[in-house]
Amino acid sequence: MKKNMANLAAIATILSGVARAGGPGGKGGGNGRWHSHVKNASKLSCEAATFADMLPGSASIEKTALVESGSEYGEGAADIGFPTNPTNLPGLCAITVNVTSSETSSYRFGLFLPTDSWNSRFLTVGNSGFAGGINWLDMGSGVRYGFASMSTDTGHNSTAGDLTWAVNSPGQRTDFGWRAMHGSVMLAKEMVELYYGTCAEYAYYAGCSTGGRQGLKEAEMFPDDFDGVLAGAPAWWTSHLQTWTTKLGAYNLPAGAENHIPTELFDVIEAEAIKQCDSLDGLQDGIISSPELCDFDTSALLCGSGDINTSSCLTEAQVETANNVYADYYPEGEFGFPGLSISSEWEWHVLLGGDTPSSLGDGYTQYMVLNDPSWNWTQYNDSILWIADEMDPGNMTADKYDLSEFKATGGKALLYHGMSDGYISTGSSTYFYEQASAATEGLSDFLKLFLVPGMGHCASTATDAPWYFAGAGQTGRLGTDVFSTPGFEADPMYDALMALVEWVENGSEPELIATTWEESMDPSSGVLRQRPLCAYPQKAIYDGKGDVDSVDSWSCQE
Repeated sequence: MKKNMANLAAIATILSGVARAGGPGGKGGGNGRWHSHVKNASKLSCEAATFADMLPGSASIEKTALVESGSEYGEGAADIGFPTNPTNLPGLCAITVNVTSSETSSYRFGLFLPTDSWNSRFLTVGNSGFAGGINWLDMGSGVRYGFASMSTDTGHNSTAGDLTWAVNSPGQRTDFGWRAMHGSVMLAKEMVELYYGTCAEYAYYAGCSTGGRQGLKEAEMFPDDFDGVLAGAPAWWTSHLQTWTTKLGAYNLPAGAENHIPTELFDVIEAEAIKQCDSLDGLQDGIISSPELCDFDTSALLCGSGDINTSSCLTEAQVETANNVYADYYPEGEFGFPGLSISSEWEWHVLLGGDTPSSLGDGYTQYMVLNDPSWNWTQYNDSILWIADEMDPGNMTADKYDLSEFKATGGKALLYHGMSDGYISTGSSTYFYEQASAATEGLSDFLKLFLVPGMGHCASTATDAPWYFAGAGQTGRLGTDVFSTPGFEADPMYDALMALVEWVENGSEPELIATTWEESMDPSSGVLRQRPLCAYPQKAIYDGKGDVDSVDSWSCQE
């Protein structure tokens, strides 16, 4: 099989790593129909030889497998970052590709090609933390809709908090920052076209946290790669977020010192926050929906205040630590990063509960910024943030606020962020939105931000808040074979990915409803609450008379 001109263009893109996306499988015209399969699509055999001739010299097929309906597929424990395999898959062709990206780096990607029910669309799913690995689990979720689904390992194999791979490795940093994603997208699109005999009509992206950053980075650098981007809790401000992570952890250290708040007191702080701030949104329901209205008086937590139990109170030094956690960070007098939101306390243990700050922060400085594994958090000073900002190892930070090029392609972006996120400040998403709005005319015409009261980092809740809307990675929290929103499958009102599809293909602006169940991770337990999610700066307002757990009792207002 001879390479056609489109193949050659894709090869050039992958090898250069800097060209604009395009060609088959890019922005599609399409007819806006949601359909379960492509009539008369000619599928080739699921064998390495099928794809070998179209690959550039830098790429090779590692493995192909014809997966029968009802089976599972993945790499299990060998895929350190994503060891959980999806199960009960539809029939598909699974392919693993290896691409050499420089003399010292390479990346892999996995591709699921439905054999009987392709919907003529292409979906890329993102990663998490600094994990390396192919996200087969989220690919499995995507293929159940009928998408041809792809994920890249970003050029390494590690857990989310392991950054040792990055020391003195500029090639791997670049792969992680953007090159592995873009290169994988381009080549995977070519493989989709070859396999089905026609290009994908539309291309979509879905990711949360690092996955959210990856989606924004693609929209900024390669606006033609995707028609629609679903980006949750995006870790977009890498140079600021990771250094702030160390600063944040240091507020509560060293362990045992006067300023240190033990993890068992985090619940005490949360309870006081709910006591003071819950009803300010007009409803006492255990969910802080308007933290911006709350002037949290942390002095109420002081030992000796009122009738407070001495085993459930804070010293003055500990109260000061809590205040620092909530406060915005101003390194050397300039704005660096927003503090954690009130109601994030249930997740404080992640960044504040160890004997050292999280490796997500320390590892970034050690292995990416300073190339010095011996460096530790006690040596941190504010200048490190600005050093990281100037270096931006791997060109990871997604801070190109002018999204006019993405807008010009007709692209749409749906962002969301949990308001009880203890990993990444909710304020970082509102900050991005405000900066992008100032830099991009008509931002709200193509980019919407949804804040989710009571939801933590990407998923879950501690307050029975409606948190589930089939956001990126959420299906995997419920099981290895979950499709869309159980009970509301593929309904764009209850499914963020389907809402994005409707917006891109039919012009229907997204209106989302979040759900939680009697047992928050078990849909079979029955629906407990549903509420609308509102496009920022609007928020859901209770009508004051209806069933508080019914979506009909709420409306979006500014």
